[in-house]
Amino acid sequence: MSREKPLLRFGVIADPQYAALPPNVAMNRYFENSLAKLREAVGVFNGEDLSFVVTLGDLIDRGWENYEAVLSIYKDLRHESFLLPGNHDFLLAPERLSEVHARLGMPAAWHDFSRGGFRFVVIDGNEISLFSSQKGDPRHSLARERLRALKAENAVNAQEWNGGIGDEQFAWLEATLARADAAGEKVIVMGHYPLFPENEHSLWGYERLTGLFASSGNVIAYLNGHNHAGNLGHDGSTWYVNFKGMVDTERENTFAVVEIFADCIEITGYGREESRRLPL
Repeated sequence: MSREKPLLRFGVIADPQYAALPPNVAMNRYFENSLAKLREAVGVFNGEDLSFVVTLGDLIDRGWENYEAVLSIYKDLRHESFLLPGNHDFLLAPERLSEVHARLGMPAAWHDFSRGGFRFVVIDGNEISLFSSQKGDPRHSLARERLRALKAENAVNAQEWNGGIGDEQFAWLEATLARADAAGEKVIVMGHYPLFPENEHSLWGYERLTGLFASSGNVIAYLNGHNHAGNLGHDGSTWYVNFKGMVDTERENTFAVVEIFADCIEITGYGREESRRLPL
């Protein structure tokens, strides 16, 4: 039962979106206040027994110069840190676009790792987008085509601030899930964009991924940010957890500790983040 020791514990942050900018009060985004919120989260995490902490994208709102302030706070984190980019992390001078993954200390734009007998998979929903590549790049042209097709379908997620994944990445994801299944590993996938339930923030081509997760049967959870309001869905054997955006609200924080048990996932939310028990 879940009152036993968890199999694994880790911390989650979504969308700090820091920038040295005045607040956008209309959107309830207080960019500079994210530094204090991050320090608070790091303090809480440092008092916990965790395998790692993951940040689900949008560390900055824009501007390469803003990375220094936000990343310096992570130096005080005593746990292993996994960072992945969101759409705002690419709102940079064009010559900096190819440097984002290295700046976040990522081994690759998409990758996987094992902790506590679970396979964690990091996907890159920015791969096919209008912001992660320059005009003239084949990925940029493909993004224009995909967005045009989605708009023709009146798709709710036909938005310039969303993105998608390419065929090579999808094939890698498919092979990674199959490899985990052969090893008897349950999988947790992490990305910036929501997949389910459908909403205006959803990854372009999300149906392909939810279909893959359903057929694989071993993906117990998909964790994301991007939709700052947060969300929760369940499809097949997969829980879809959209964590709330840290940049929102002037003072109230939001982050979480996730515990994996044999029979459930327990999320302890701090500030605006909801606490949940998700049966497996």
